[in-house]
Formats: sequence, structure tokens, C-alpha cells
Amino acid sequence: MTEGPRQRVSASGSGGDAAIKSGKDSGGAVALKKEIGLVSACGIIVGNIIGSGIFVSPKGVLENASSVGLALIVWIITGIITAIGALCYAELGVTIPKSGGDYSYVKDIFGGLAGFLRLWIAVLVIYPTNQAVIALTFSNYVLQPLFPTCFPPENGLRLLAAICLLLLTWVNCSSVRWATRVQDIFTAGKLLALALIIIMGIVQICKGEYYWLEPANAFEPFQEYNVGLIALAFLQGSFAYGGWNFLNYVTEELVDPYVNLPRAIFISIPLVTFVYVFANIAYVTAMSPAELLASNAVAVTFGQKLLGVMAWIMPISVALSTFGGVNGSLFTSSRLFFAGAREGHLPSLLAMIHVKRCTPIPALLFTCLSTLLMLCTSDMYTLINYVGFINYLFYGVTVAGQIVLRIKQPDMHRPIKISLIWPVIYLLFWAFLLIFSLYSEPVVCGIGLAIMLTGVPVYFLGVYWDNKPQCFDAFVDKMTYLGQKFCLVVYPAEGGDSSGEEGEEMKEARSPLSKEDGDTQKSADC
Repeated sequence: MTEGPRQRVSASGSGGDAAIKSGKDSGGAVALKKEIGLVSACGIIVGNIIGSGIFVSPKGVLENASSVGLALIVWIITGIITAIGALCYAELGVTIPKSGGDYSYVKDIFGGLAGFLRLWIAVLVIYPTNQAVIALTFSNYVLQPLFPTCFPPENGLRLLAAICLLLLTWVNCSSVRWATRVQDIFTAGKLLALALIIIMGIVQICKGEYYWLEPANAFEPFQEYNVGLIALAFLQGSFAYGGWNFLNYVTEELVDPYVNLPRAIFISIPLVTFVYVFANIAYVTAMSPAELLASNAVAVTFGQKLLGVMAWIMPISVALSTFGGVNGSLFTSSRLFFAGAREGHLPSLLAMIHVKRCTPIPALLFTCLSTLLMLCTSDMYTLINYVGFINYLFYGVTVAGQIVLRIKQPDMHRPIKISLIWPVIYLLFWAFLLIFSLYSEPVVCGIGLAIMLTGVPVYFLGVYWDNKPQCFDAFVDKMTYLGQKFCLVVYPAEGGDSSGEEGEEMKEARSPLSKEDGDTQKSADC
């Protein structure tokens, strides 16, 4: 994580061909391609929000809401709050049209240290653990039919999860279009599975199986209502919508981002809210609250009750859903690391793309490797609990940044400009959940903050400190050179204005590879 000479290499210096298919805005130079259209953009949002949770354990909300009716209200309200947060991110996304999502926004508004801490916690824990857990869920549902009377072996689960990660990393390294097609197909598959659940629920209602939906029964508590538990239900519901901001990580690869970013958000969030609410309605037409809470895989139990010999559809749907979830997370998280490296907050090699495929191969390999390392530890679920609070903290910081930016730069061009009442509403809800989290789990939140603050000395040593020893800079240059040769990567041409001194340095510097090869051309000059 050095700010040392962040340097560039020409395509010819890295052994690339002279004729390289380029991105639209790069004038013949290597650049990230704008290949994500509206359908793929919706697939990224929906695919990242809808993982295995709605199939496996939507019971967290019900368990804490204490009644079916209140649980449905929680799902609706959290969907509305998520939509409000997404509106705020839509404005930020077209005002600061850079990949990296909330990391880029926090860095530009609050400064390098704040942005680095957001990146640090994502690199260190959030994405590696989340991807590892989703991959393990995939392998569990694939192997479970082979072990009907017992749990699949732990090593087998981890091996299959690793194969899943390696396969999808290869797909993402090969082509942006392949990755988005995988995302589109598997998102469509999980929506079809959820549509089947919803249709079966409608059939149940038509048969008169709606006892738990009648108002008198829906709000009959199976345990006493408790303000603390209801707050926890809202927190669980908010986590279930996690991933709604992932499209902002790939803004620079969107076709017409000023139109498609907000449009994809406006389509996807209401769609997910509809699916979540009606899938939960469908579940209670076939299961009582007690049965739902007792099930370890709600959709599978639902399928066994209503689908008969076709019950196998549900576990396959969960496996397909999680497979698509791993792909979406790899795709977006690698762009976050790419953006961080471009700003000088991660090793510069991670800010490079392949000379022909125009994919951020080093960032993808780094994402894959960190996730594989997480598969080797048994503490990843504990780590997720610790940093979930921090992840949610930065959502609020980012939305607060929207208000700060309005005050500091009122005349800044904003293709979308929403009323400030929306970020205020979001922040009030966010503060309520944050205060409750601190009150209910102070130790967990404290450990999460401590993990985040370990990034402070790393920032000052790796990023802020300019005058590093010459031998250190030479070592970094050599490693960058070897990485470029191994991956055939170069710095992409800048598609927009670089902000900050780091971006300007990156534009003007040359790479160790160029120096060794005697190449004096500009970066990625094809």
C-alpha cells in the first residue's frame, strides 16, 4: 500500500499487440469498456441483493418482529428506506461519476483517510468473508443431495467453494461481457424461482390458505412485543437488502451512466422489495410461524410441502442463486479495489487492466486470493458480525456526505438533484439503528471499530508517507514490473477528470517496465 512511484506501462512495453480493442472514450487506448447496459445493471443490483437469505433464512425478521403482520411491515419499510438510500447514491453516482462507490464518494468529500478506512475494512474483512460464506452456501446445497443423512464433509465444502471462486474469477478475467451474461442468467434464474414461490403462494390463497394473513391472526404475537426486538428486526431487514449500492462500484463501465445508473436503481429496488414481501407472504400460506422459525432452509421446506416430486427445484434454486451472488460480488469488489489502487491507496498493480481483454485482472486475482484465504479460517462468521456494523456505518457517512457536498459546492453540476428531505429521512433511520446496535452489542461494535482503526497507521505509513527509502521504492517497482509481465496489464487511459494529486501523479508517471524496456511511449498507447 504505497504511494511510491505509481507508474505506467505502454501496451508495447508489456508485450501487447499494437491493435487493441479499446473502450469508447479512450481514443484508441486501453480502457475499461462501457459494456454494462440497463439489463445487466439491474442484474448486478438484484443479483447482489438477493442471495441465499430469502431462500434459506428469512426468519430473522419474523423472529424479532414477533408477528407475521409486523414482519411484513418491516420488510416494506426497510425496502422504502433502502430505496431512499439508493436515491441518494444515484445523485452521488452521477455527480462524482467514478467507479468505487461509497469509497470514492467518502474520499472525495471527507478526505483520503476516511476513504482509506472504508477501503481498508472492505479489503481486510467485508468482501473476502462475504464471498467465502456465499461460496460455502453454494457448495453446501450442491453436495447436500449426496449426503442425505448427514452433513457434507467440511473439506469437501471448502474445496467446491474454492473451485466455484476460481471458475468465476477466470470468467471475470476473460471478459466483462461474459461476467455480465453470467450475472444476467443467474439473476433471471433466482427471480424465476422466487416467482414460482410467489405463484404457489397465490394458489394457496385462492384455496383459502391465508389464516396467518387475516389481520386478527397476522398481528397475533407469538411472543411479547419488545421495542428492542423490533429494532433488531429492522436491522435484520436492512442487512437483507445489502448490495443495493453495488452498481455504483462500476459506474465507469456503465453505458450512459447518467441515465442507466438511476434508472437501474429505480427498477431494481422496488422489484426486490416486491419479491421479498410476496415471498414471505407465500411462505406463511404453507407454514405457520412456528414451522417457519424451526426450518433451517425455508424455501426447501416450502417446496417439500407444496411441490411434491418437484421439491428438488428449491435446493437447486438456492445453489444457482448463490453461484450468481459470488459472481456479482467478485465483479463489483474487484472494481472497488481497482478504484482504491488508482487513487494510490492500494498497490498500483491493482489499478491495471489487461491489454486485450480490458479487465482488471490483478484486482480480480487479489479478490479471489483474499477470499480463498478466508476459506481456510473458521472465524469468518465471527468477523462478519464484527464488521457488519462498520459497513452500515459507512452507508450513513456517505449519505451525510451528500448533504456536506451540497453545502460546500452548491453550484456543482448535478444531473440528478433530489430533495434534501430524503437524505435526512435516511439518516434519521440510520442513526436509530446505529444507536440501537451500539446499545445492544457494544462489544461487537467496539471490536468492529477497532478492526477499522487498524487502518490508520497503515494509511500514514503506506499512503501519507512520501519519502520512503529508495530500496523500498525499487522493490515495489520490481514487483509491479513482474506483475505486469505476468498478467499482461497496463494502466488504463483516463476516461474522465482525475481528482487529487494522486490521480495527476498517476497520469504523468512512467512504469518500471517502460524504463527497463526503454519504452518512452505514453501509458497504454496502442
